[in-house]
Amino acid sequence: MKFTIAFRKVEDDDLDFLIKLRKLAMGKHLTFAGIKTSDELHTQNVKEAYYESQIILRNRQPIGLLKMAVVALNHTTKSLHIKQFQLLPKYQSKGIGSYVLLIIKKKALLLQLPITLNVLLRNPAKALYIRNGFQIEGKTKLEYKMRCPLKSIVSSFS
Repeated sequence: MKFTIAFRKVEDDDLDFLIKLRKLAMGKHLTFAGIKTSDELHTQNVKEAYYESQIILRNRQPIGLLKMAVVALNHTTKSLHIKQFQLLPKYQSKGIGSYVLLIIKKKALLLQLPITLNVLLRNPAKALYIRNGFQIEGKTKLEYKMRCPLKSIVSSFS
């Protein structure tokens, strides 16, 4: 079955979908990590950089969220940082995550920047990132800090 993946800017009436998405995609991982969750905390997280969000669409229906921005890692280095990347569970493990990462890599290549992200220690999405060229650069009590170097991004398109 063929399908189309697209993106659109978030709209005001997407809030309920995004809260539901966060609960379904992240709830068990947050709980497993010992991070307190509540409706208020989910809403607060969703509203952070709300208008920078992109809704991921499959056949024009919302199935996920992508938030990313160029950030300064230190005083001289920048990266394209994935702040949040979530898919509804029924769309996970279907190649959509890899496809979205390919699109992000194209943007990073245009910007000539590496891609960075943080992923909870026990979140199985870590395997997706490793399969797509990300490397673990550090670890905290809660998460891995990961990077896809520009060299890996370039080789994705060679």
